[in-house]
Amino acid sequence: MTYRITAPQQLESEINLPASKSISNRALIIYALSGRKTMPEHLSDCDDTVVMVNALRDMPETIDIKAGGTAMRFLTAYLAVTPGEHTITGTERMRHRPINILADALLRLGADVAYEENEGFPPLRIKGRQLQGGSLEVQGDVSSQFISALLMIAPGMEKGLTLHLTGDIISRPYIDLTLCTMRNFGANAEWTDNDTIEVKPQPYTPQDYYIESDWSAASYWYEILALSKDNEAEIKLNGLMDGSLQGDSVVKYLFSMLGIKTSFSSRTRNVPTTVTLRKTGLVSARLDYNFINQPDLAQTFVVTCALMGVPFHFTGLATLHIKETDRIVALKTEMRKLGYVISDGDGTELIWDGERCEPEENPVIETYEDHRMALAFAPAASQIPGLGINNPQVVTKSYPHFWKDLADAGFLISEE
Repeated sequence: MTYRITAPQQLESEINLPASKSISNRALIIYALSGRKTMPEHLSDCDDTVVMVNALRDMPETIDIKAGGTAMRFLTAYLAVTPGEHTITGTERMRHRPINILADALLRLGADVAYEENEGFPPLRIKGRQLQGGSLEVQGDVSSQFISALLMIAPGMEKGLTLHLTGDIISRPYIDLTLCTMRNFGANAEWTDNDTIEVKPQPYTPQDYYIESDWSAASYWYEILALSKDNEAEIKLNGLMDGSLQGDSVVKYLFSMLGIKTSFSSRTRNVPTTVTLRKTGLVSARLDYNFINQPDLAQTFVVTCALMGVPFHFTGLATLHIKETDRIVALKTEMRKLGYVISDGDGTELIWDGERCEPEENPVIETYEDHRMALAFAPAASQIPGLGINNPQVVTKSYPHFWKDLADAGFLISEE
């Protein structure tokens, strides 16, 4: 299936953003570990969260998390400390995404984890048992989800857990988000040094929990406004929180350099509110940024900056190679269809110095089974009327009602 998208001439819309997938999946694991049988309030309905809900509810012998990277990492750790024996698997792409750092860490803690097919990759066979805990050294420069998975099961370990992180620590805000969520449920978990986290053996306390809306989803509406040709455009986004610990909340500062002003209806901490976006007309001549803490925003800013004619140099992108697709390769390929020549430096960067090439006529963007390719490229229809998006349904992984929201905002979407 292909969607052809045409943007409206005027843009004024109010959007109810989806709940944060990152917080939803953390809360689900902690709810399960605390013995809570109900669900958090305002839970995400995206694919990654649905597979976790189903797995935690049914606990089948074989758990298929499909394309859910967060679900794979978090459930692997959860199963290691939960009575029973299970196999956890996923899509073909998931079976080629490495999990050895997490699996090996669990083995060193005494877990019963075995590779079913290829060493270092899912599927895994896991027999749950009580873990002693103690002190452990883990790479901090591969995926913060490995670290978060270990941290969330640590309060139930007999000795707790002290994690020493080596190398450059990527996506540190997501680790902080995990620690904050754990503390909301009574865990004693803190950074004790720049590269060390200590979790005391103190079980979770069950309680009600409300999940805020998703700043990653908000980033696409910032992009839509930035690329809109309507200088009086206005977008209202509901459910976001000021002072959010979501790493992608930095989007409001980055887009201020691309001419977007963010106004909060309320600045009361931990209270959902409405955020209003408007154009300022003040756009930086270029944008340089290290995305080591927010790698999921890279696609949004590559597309936005190029189409706005803003040269950029983005670093800290090593993990893009092991996402739902190799996002660095995918971005270079698809941006060329639109007439932009992007380079990747040493393979962990994305650079555009203004170089153009001949764009394709009526381009169609491949999404590579990656939700963020569809989400980041769809706003480009404001500059490229009739832009095509292949396999648009991939957005259900994180933002199931994106196309409906886009249509409600006045975008014309036709199916081929």
